[in-house]
Amino acid sequence: MPYVVDTTLRDGQQSLIATRMKTKEFEDKLEIFDQVGYHSMEVWGGATYDSCIRYLNEDPWERLKTIRKKLKNTKIQMLLRGQNILGYRHYPDEVLELFIKKMADYGVDIVRIFDALNDIRNLEKAIEYTKKYKMHAQGAISYTVSPVHNVDFYLKYAEKLVKCGVDSIAIKDMAGLLEPHVAVELVKKLKEKFDIPIELHTHNTTGLGSLSCYAASEAGIDGLNLALSPFANGTSQPAVEPFNQALKLGLNNEKILELTEYFWKVRKNHEENDMKMTSINAQILDSQIPGGMLSNLVSQLKAQKAEDRLDEVLKEVPAVRKELGYPPLVTPTSQIVGVQATLNVLTGERYKMITNEVKNYLKGMYGRSPAPVDEEIFKKALGNEKPIDHRPADDLEPVLKKARSEMGLLAQTDEDLLTYVLFGEVGKKFLKDKYEKSLGVDLNIAKEYEDEESSIYPV
Repeated sequence: MPYVVDTTLRDGQQSLIATRMKTKEFEDKLEIFDQVGYHSMEVWGGATYDSCIRYLNEDPWERLKTIRKKLKNTKIQMLLRGQNILGYRHYPDEVLELFIKKMADYGVDIVRIFDALNDIRNLEKAIEYTKKYKMHAQGAISYTVSPVHNVDFYLKYAEKLVKCGVDSIAIKDMAGLLEPHVAVELVKKLKEKFDIPIELHTHNTTGLGSLSCYAASEAGIDGLNLALSPFANGTSQPAVEPFNQALKLGLNNEKILELTEYFWKVRKNHEENDMKMTSINAQILDSQIPGGMLSNLVSQLKAQKAEDRLDEVLKEVPAVRKELGYPPLVTPTSQIVGVQATLNVLTGERYKMITNEVKNYLKGMYGRSPAPVDEEIFKKALGNEKPIDHRPADDLEPVLKKARSEMGLLAQTDEDLLTYVLFGEVGKKFLKDKYEKSLGVDLNIAKEYEDEESSIYPV
């Protein structure tokens, strides 16, 4: 009988309402969550940090403190983007270690660590620091389907994760592409080869998620990631209620129903950001677009008054992905591919404009592409430049000392410093607003608020 990781407060709401749930909307229900019997709850990481400071005017660290205080019997976990931490580019090792140390200080139990390209070099330090600060390091396989991605590929990658010392492995199926028979084969072979827990994290976007979860449970999976029904299905995880019934998971159904009734009301609070997906989207089986990426594309096209061109963009995404060497579509590669595909459609000429992110990807600054990239695209973007062949973070200079000096009164804690380092002007604006009243002084710091990444990487 598999244990359950509840994803309602992180990936559930991120997939369905663009991570707009406020702490006050769930704070009073945490004690009820704590009585359900979950193995753990995914409550932080992913886009929650960004959304807190960009849209909700909340300190993400205060959110984490509140959750830890009220979940006394349930482990809490978060999603870390490896060397990207919670941002959209790589950060120096000193920043990564400080961030992981602070998570440990706040009582995080489990850190799920993934890299968009499944490049083990981008995970080594994150795993090392997670273990150093006595947390459970879960290595994630970013699952996708391509000519180079198959069960043998994932087994070899899992072996690298285990050699790095992970305590468990999660199959992270961002777009709901994992077919039931493949789930059975992959789970069985992982269980045969490695003596650590194996979990499945999938999405129901294509309709395969629930089928694959059930198949994985039959194959001996140790843990399933599920969400309360108000924040389940569609582009989110499968719902916990039917699995509790069908697999006799032993969760407290009375408490689940109490939470379910309440969270339907919470979801209604966010209708303007709701995906409102009422059925499956089989087109995703071809485009392989995960839920968060789909909402981003819709948002970008609306901003350009080009919503009617969504189908063109969905057809362009697989072509760009192939030309870039079949990267799995998950942050940040999903945004890199999605923005370039959108530009290719809207400009009327493929690669007429090439984003800096695509150029950096081609340079190897995000890691090694799973397959060779298209030579013509590479030459058009970079000419005769050669990509790097070492760990991208090795080229990064320390930034903490300089950032602390730049921020002055706005970096009163390590948490403040990290907010600025990870999110630049967005973080600076948040901290200015946070401290201006409490300090009683005008902290009108420098230039007009301007965020390079917000237009490229909307949450």
